[in-house]
Amino acid sequence: MASPPTRPAQETPEPHPALHPSVTNVPVTPGVHLAGHSAYIEPELAHDTNLPFDPDQVTPGPQWNANSYFAPKEDDRAGSPTEVAAGARTSEELLRRLSKIPDPLAKHDLADVDPRAAHPGLNLSGRVISATFAVPYNIGYNPGNDWELKSRRGTSALFDSFSYLASASSPWNHVLVGWTGEIREPPSAAATAAPTQVNKAAAPIPVDARAVPPSPPQAGGMRIGREDRERLEKQLERDHGGKIVPVWLADEWDEEKKVAVIKDQHRWRRYAEHELYTLFHYKQNEPADGRAARKSWADYYLLNRLFADRIMEIYQPGDIVMVHDYHLLLLPSLLRSRHSTIYVGFFLHVPFPSSEFYRCLSRRKEILEGVLGANMVGFQSYSYSRHFSSCCTRILGFDSSSAGVDAYGAHVAVDVFPIGINAASTQRQAFGDPTIEDKIKGIRELYAGKKIIVGRDRLDSVRGVAQKLQAFEIFLERYPDWVGKVVLIQVTSPSNVQEDQEDDDDNKFVNKIADLVARINGTYGSLSYTPVQHFPQYLSREEYFALLRVADVGLITSVRDGMNTTSLEYVICQKDNHGPLILSEFSGTAGSLAGALHINPWDLGGVASAIEEALNMPQDKCDEQHAELYKHVIANNVQAWTNNFLRRLMTNLSSFDQSFATPALDKTKVLLQYRKAKKRLFMFDYDGTLTPIVRDPQAAIPSDRVIRTLKTLASDPNNAVWIISGRDQKFLDEWMGSISELGLSAEHGSFMRHPRCDDWENLTETTDMSWQPEVMKVFEQYTERTPGAHIERKKIALTWHYRRADPVFGVHQARECQKTLENSVAKKFDVEVMTGKANLEVRPRFVNKGEIAKRLVEGYGDKPEDAPEFVLCLGDDFTDEDMFRSLRQSGLPKDNVFSVTVGASSKQTLASWHLVEPSDVISVISLLNGSADAGNVGAVAAVEGSIPESRL
Repeated sequence: MASPPTRPAQETPEPHPALHPSVTNVPVTPGVHLAGHSAYIEPELAHDTNLPFDPDQVTPGPQWNANSYFAPKEDDRAGSPTEVAAGARTSEELLRRLSKIPDPLAKHDLADVDPRAAHPGLNLSGRVISATFAVPYNIGYNPGNDWELKSRRGTSALFDSFSYLASASSPWNHVLVGWTGEIREPPSAAATAAPTQVNKAAAPIPVDARAVPPSPPQAGGMRIGREDRERLEKQLERDHGGKIVPVWLADEWDEEKKVAVIKDQHRWRRYAEHELYTLFHYKQNEPADGRAARKSWADYYLLNRLFADRIMEIYQPGDIVMVHDYHLLLLPSLLRSRHSTIYVGFFLHVPFPSSEFYRCLSRRKEILEGVLGANMVGFQSYSYSRHFSSCCTRILGFDSSSAGVDAYGAHVAVDVFPIGINAASTQRQAFGDPTIEDKIKGIRELYAGKKIIVGRDRLDSVRGVAQKLQAFEIFLERYPDWVGKVVLIQVTSPSNVQEDQEDDDDNKFVNKIADLVARINGTYGSLSYTPVQHFPQYLSREEYFALLRVADVGLITSVRDGMNTTSLEYVICQKDNHGPLILSEFSGTAGSLAGALHINPWDLGGVASAIEEALNMPQDKCDEQHAELYKHVIANNVQAWTNNFLRRLMTNLSSFDQSFATPALDKTKVLLQYRKAKKRLFMFDYDGTLTPIVRDPQAAIPSDRVIRTLKTLASDPNNAVWIISGRDQKFLDEWMGSISELGLSAEHGSFMRHPRCDDWENLTETTDMSWQPEVMKVFEQYTERTPGAHIERKKIALTWHYRRADPVFGVHQARECQKTLENSVAKKFDVEVMTGKANLEVRPRFVNKGEIAKRLVEGYGDKPEDAPEFVLCLGDDFTDEDMFRSLRQSGLPKDNVFSVTVGASSKQTLASWHLVEPSDVISVISLLNGSADAGNVGAVAAVEGSIPESRL
């Protein structure tokens, strides 16, 4: 087979000026050999996988980044203070060594030592399952051989948390579940395959700007057999301590050969990083025709569903599942739908926007419903938690407070947990490496006589790099005395989020940064002075810590950020210098680091003033601010964050009864069972289920979409569709009678009209109705006293409506009326007084919807093989509980029955599933009718294995 033609040399694009080798090949620290400790190496080459501890001395644990919870063998194993103090040369070193000895009298929370003993009622297994988007490794595939594992960059604080949970210091057993990430192809394929597509702004450093672009990969994709997949799973557990369970996301599966075919690996990131990450950081994409978003949403749904499947394979009762970040927002609900009493905590590491912005998200309801499957939801700052609760109320209609959200029959706690770093490890690394001392010396010689301001950010627009440069320009203009005396060292490393932007947008952002740097240096620089030193590159660990230690000022100007760990690491590295920290108020760290100088990055003049204040700050004030910051960072480390989150989760689980939680309806499960069944029964309430509740009951008429959807459903000969309502015969005939295939039941089961029949059957002909005059008299008395109330007289029941009355007075009058009736009529006749949505109804006791549901199920026959294979029953108020109770007692297989309560109420119900509003009911019916609209496309893709092209 002939090799594919290469592009002509003249078509090779010119590199961006900021990415020219003459710029990118200059190290931050002078004297660093490019082949050794270069900051310009590719991410997968930045770290090796050697364990940073002696296996002879400690139990091997996971090594996912530079930080480790396992001390070197010569460090902390002295048996007494005398042994620890031996060899200390200064009083500071002596205090530092003694501080590492655990105090035998120190009091610890029992939940941090023995969680099962602290919460015996939870029946904990002692294991935590952490679900994160990708495992902590960049994985390379070599068929038939061991996999190549390189440490993954980014989210170091999160990886530190996993490392702590897997260590002997934690009371928990730990399992990490994550996607394999984009698997690198074997060397033979990599030689001809194009590199993974990434955002130019995110990765501005080409390996060789003059190289001819490689040919695209073959269409067949990467094929990974079962033996190789099992080898990776064993290798992860064998070589890297903590148990890691990979999630395999394949484009196709060769079931016969058990082979996973992997083609477009970036598809699994697309929705989260193009839609969610963008909007959560208060940005919006350009409008499109919706096809791409539709496909990416289906992939996002499939991703979360595959995670749920993988977790349930290893789940044991009593496990706690911790779900992390915006890639897995649907996972809590999917887990809840599989195991209604599972313990789930969710933590969002990025900002959560205000309701005004969040409402712009097309799949806004599904995202909130997904998160509310958790028992507790955690955020970085109070404002994010407040925004989330507000969205649940404004969009879903759930009651919420600062403590949480009442949803699906349970209380979902909402709390704030600012994440920390592994402070001890960071300090050990920053101050324990002689190489760092050499780099610090080189930086100080290079910038002798100048104050050093350090900024280190990801290269994307939310990090505020452009605002930082513009503010620094204003600073030099306002305070000309500082020209020649201060330098800004700005390092912009590639983003770990691929936003899938257009090339022009990428270049515009890179151009803007390059132009700002050039303008500032051209205006205020000279042959001997360059005010801005901009390095668009990765940093080695040594260079990074050297910069943070040598800095006089730390400058962070992110315009939206979750938790900026650079600020925390800066505080640790400044334990000797005590340099001020300037921190954006929009960073998730701002609420925790009160000792920093808080700035609004959009107020460029204010940032410039803060720079001047920091540079001129008296030393005693610097010492005071740093002491406060340092104390906070040391105390609130990642270990404390992990323990606090789990401790609060267990407290909430013990405080609130979760046994009545009703998960959101699993559309995929419904569709699968519907397609398998041949005998199907549908039972729908009317008001609040098929149509919204309105102030005037006579105005609750069905929309054209409702009529068309029901008619399509009822036209299938395998479907028996019934509307079981409290409405009278006249209303149902007028609005639903045109659908001849539809069965109708009026007045809560008093009357029935069978499909393709015009006559109504009266099920209460022999009933004593002599109670009605006495009830009418009571209703008339309360109608006169309650403006806006009215009486509805049905053939069997009498109903008193107060929806138009004053809400508070109407409820009060209804209670008084109910008491009057229960103490009079209800004691003399076999009737019951029923409270509905803004109404009271009196009817014979034996008349209820449950009797109709029982009659319809029994109508299929007595034998098990005659029973309906699919039952979908939906209702919104307490009168529908009779139907749910009847279905529970019917003896039908549990997987064949879907009883669904409808509404935003957090009521406890006998239903097994929950939908929020009538529009969701119509969407589910449309799904069964074959519609694959945007909200249903994920379920269709999960069942059919492909994404429908139609947008209908």
